[in-house]
Amino acid sequence: MDMGIRGRTALVCAASKGLGRGCAMALAAEGANVVITARGREALEATAAEIRKATGANVVAVAGDITTPEGRAAALAAAPQIDILVNNAGGPAPGDFRQWDRDTWIKALDANMLTPIELIKATVDGMIARRFGRIVNITSGAVKAPIDILGLSNGARSGLTGFVAGLSRKTVAHNVTINNLLPGPFETERLQATLGTWAKRDGITIEEAAARRRKENPAGRFGTAEEFGAACAFLCSVHAGYITGQNLLMDGGHYPGTF
Repeated sequence: MDMGIRGRTALVCAASKGLGRGCAMALAAEGANVVITARGREALEATAAEIRKATGANVVAVAGDITTPEGRAAALAAAPQIDILVNNAGGPAPGDFRQWDRDTWIKALDANMLTPIELIKATVDGMIARRFGRIVNITSGAVKAPIDILGLSNGARSGLTGFVAGLSRKTVAHNVTINNLLPGPFETERLQATLGTWAKRDGITIEEAAARRRKENPAGRFGTAEEFGAACAFLCSVHAGYITGQNLLMDGGHYPGTF
């Protein structure tokens, strides 16, 4: 299926590795021009080179911290006309809420709620004027089924979800959709950190913790960045113009609810 986004310009945040990289690769494979950003310059440049080699797409790498005004300005300057925005930022560390002070909460909100909103604000009106826009926020399966040790993420990402629910109903009439992708357990560094916390708590090895989590999942495995990227590319396609304000959960069936 041709996604119909060849020649469109996409900004993908936190794209040097993991799920962000998977999204950038999938969009580039569909012919989009891609601007990728992340804090680590070396890893980011390596990823840009890999995407160019694999897809032949035009890829611009902008190193910087997207959670800061300076980082956002640099990323936006690299692509004045953004048609596709993929919001993504590393989740806050797991832990006990009793240990989190106000500064810790503000940092989590800045990364996982306020930064996506700032980027939406910077791009959505241009999308509306051109009558095409696709915004995808990478949030977390914890939005539907909170994870006890990820309280910072639960709170910040749920706030973003509520904001998007309202705005997305206003933009869709202009062919600008806003949706959220909710990853469950995927093979990422983030998962390894969470497994490490569980392993320490339960007195087992990380390998044992991983095996336990795989066994608990109906799919019997963790997800891959490639299949996550493919879902992102579809939501960004011309075929998804009637999908907005939705939370697409990708977790191998782990969430047991009907709704």
